[in-house]
Amino acid sequence: MAGFVRELERRGGPALRLEQRAAGGVGCVVWDAALVLAKFLETGACPLARRHVLELGAGTGAVGIMAATLGANVTVTDLEELQELLMVNIENNKHLVTGSVRAKVLKWGEDVSEFQPPPDYILMADCIYYEESLEPLLKTLKDLTGPDTCVLCCYEQRTMGKNPEIERKYFELLQLDFELEKIPLDKHDEEYRSEDIHIMNIHRKQTLVELWRGGYRITPQRDCLQCGL
Repeated sequence: MAGFVRELERRGGPALRLEQRAAGGVGCVVWDAALVLAKFLETGACPLARRHVLELGAGTGAVGIMAATLGANVTVTDLEELQELLMVNIENNKHLVTGSVRAKVLKWGEDVSEFQPPPDYILMADCIYYEESLEPLLKTLKDLTGPDTCVLCCYEQRTMGKNPEIERKYFELLQLDFELEKIPLDKHDEEYRSEDIHIMNIHRKQTLVELWRGGYRITPQRDCLQCGL
């Protein structure tokens, strides 16, 4: 299938070369939110070396492959039809990887037992597209996350059509089970940033009931332990 290459500069060496497809749906190109999140990882705000990282809706694999060049052990996931493109991009950039990276099929809303134990990080770039995918995506997030999992969700705020309503519903549902914190724009990469592209630091809500001196003590949810944000 005809394709075209997008280069993504790296601070620490040669650029990533990411093959895209002229046809095949939204997952076949590198979207701006993926560039912003990939370059944010390079800022070092989140320690990635030897960490277990899973990317949802990886598409071309830009974000996950960048994480692997920073020392993370990464699983990039998407639907069956994106696996060939993911594997091409993994192969094309394997000489830059200092951790590890593999591609796996993951359909939102279905069983995630093969991806356990919970990863240290879950990465998501522009995964908020279709209203019918919101609940399966949220189920997958709940099934995958542990108490110390840090979810980094990057998305471009869109104002056309149903996009604002879909985004509102997504974050409304997300806040039933997760705590959200917006990462300030000045924490993003100096070049790869935009006022309408946001990165959210997300972690599971939890209440730990601990036995303490014969009684129970309630410990509120800790902040995400991975990112120093």
